[in-house]
Amino acid sequence: MNIDGYLRRIEYSGDLQPSATTLAALHLAHATHIPFENLDILLGKSIKLDLASLEQKLIEGRRGGYCFEQNLLFAAVLEQLGFSVTRLLARVRYRTTAVLPRTHMMLLVELRDGRWIADVGFGSDGLLLPVPFGEGAESRQFLWTYRAVPEEPRWVMQTFRDGAWFDLYAFTLDPQEPIDYEAPNWYTSTHPNSRFVQTLTAQRLGADARLTLRNRELVTDRGDTVSSRTLQTHDELVAVLADSFGLEFPPGTTFRFNDV
Repeated sequence: MNIDGYLRRIEYSGDLQPSATTLAALHLAHATHIPFENLDILLGKSIKLDLASLEQKLIEGRRGGYCFEQNLLFAAVLEQLGFSVTRLLARVRYRTTAVLPRTHMMLLVELRDGRWIADVGFGSDGLLLPVPFGEGAESRQFLWTYRAVPEEPRWVMQTFRDGAWFDLYAFTLDPQEPIDYEAPNWYTSTHPNSRFVQTLTAQRLGADARLTLRNRELVTDRGDTVSSRTLQTHDELVAVLADSFGLEFPPGTTFRFNDV
C-alpha cells in the first residue's frame, strides 16, 4: 500500500522500525488524525473493506471510518513495516447490558518486548495508545486510563471513569482473516437494528479533548468535564463536520438518520 500517503495523512515523520515506541507513535497519530464516522451508511453507500477502497476513502479522500475500516488499514500499515499483527473480533459491552453480536475489530501486536492491544477504531471512548496485553496492566493515556483483564475464556478491555472500571468490549485471541469481517460489516452497515444505520456519528480523539457528534448533539469530553450543544439545521451539521472533524461535504448534503 501507499505508506508515504498514509504517513502524510496522519502527519507522521518519525521512526518506522518495528518497536513499541514506533507502534505507540503511529497509533497516536492515526487515532488523532483519522476520525471515526459512519456517514457513508447514511448516504446510502456500501462500506468496502478491500485495501484499495480503504486507501481511497481514508487516505486519498481524507475521510474517516469505523472499526473494520480503521483497523484493517492500520493492520496493513503495521505488517508492511514489519510488525507481527493478529486480527481479532470483539463483542461490544460499553453502555449496554445486552449481549451484542461480535462486531468490533481490534489488533494484537507482538514484539520482542511484549504484546500490545492496538485499536484505532473504537471512537471517542477508545484508545489513543496501545494497551499492554497482560494481567490487567494499566495504561494511562493523557486524561484516560485503560486495561485488558482476563475473564475466562475471554479478555475484556476496560476504561476507568468516575472512580470505576467500565467494560468497553470482550474478545478472544482467535485469529481472524479479512474475510471474517465481511459478515459483521454487512450487519453493522445494513441491518435495521444496527446503531450505525439508525444514528449519525462522527468522533475525533485528542490528548486533551474528545468530540462526539451523535445525530444533532455535539459532545465535548475533557476527561473531568463533559459539555454538549444541539445543532439546529443540516447546514450547521455539515459545517461542524468540516470545522470540527475535518470531513468535507457539499452544502445541502442530507444524511438519513432517526432525527428525533
